[in-house]
Amino acid sequence: METYGFAIIIFISIVLIALFFARPSLFAVRGGKILAFFAFFILPVAATVFGTSVQMEHSKSTGFCLSCHVMEPYGKSLFRDDPTYLPASHFQNHRIPTEQACFTCHTTYTMFGDINAKLGGLRHVYIYYLGQIPAKISLRTPFQNRECLHCHAGARSFEEQPVHQTIREQLTTNNPSCLTCHNAVHNVGELDKAKFWTPPYVTPVMRTVQEELGQK
Repeated sequence: METYGFAIIIFISIVLIALFFARPSLFAVRGGKILAFFAFFILPVAATVFGTSVQMEHSKSTGFCLSCHVMEPYGKSLFRDDPTYLPASHFQNHRIPTEQACFTCHTTYTMFGDINAKLGGLRHVYIYYLGQIPAKISLRTPFQNRECLHCHAGARSFEEQPVHQTIREQLTTNNPSCLTCHNAVHNVGELDKAKFWTPPYVTPVMRTVQEELGQK
């Protein structure tokens, strides 16, 4: 719906600008000048702001992340048939929003993190289009426990775990890291030996992810 609104604003701007060049005399009067102000300033600014907002929201989606071919193995790992693997178990059991699976666990990345994360996101764009994509993709900084705690903190199943209770305060300082124990993450290098889960019912979000991965 937001995309249609953005397209309508662009269309109106183009029509008014075309009219300005085709019939400049229409804009000589006061009402025409006001219309020209809208055509050349207000509507383009509105389109820029609205379009940026729409695309920012879209960039949170799982489908957007997996549209980059180098991320395809990470998308496939979401369907790994092994409950010990964190991304797969979280995605398949809806412990995270499946429509924003990547963003939910990597909120410090690109435009949604701090200034360093934003600059890092621009670096990703540069490398993808103009640079050399590394053979092994890795996080720029160690994974922070806050990415886990912003969902799990306060959850009964998490807080009542005896192991968690003994180190509860330390977890907020990233020492130890959640990944010290929960270390089966994407492990894309092992996918050729992995068994994959086929959803018995494919939701629209699942279908989008499968389409991005070239699956039926």
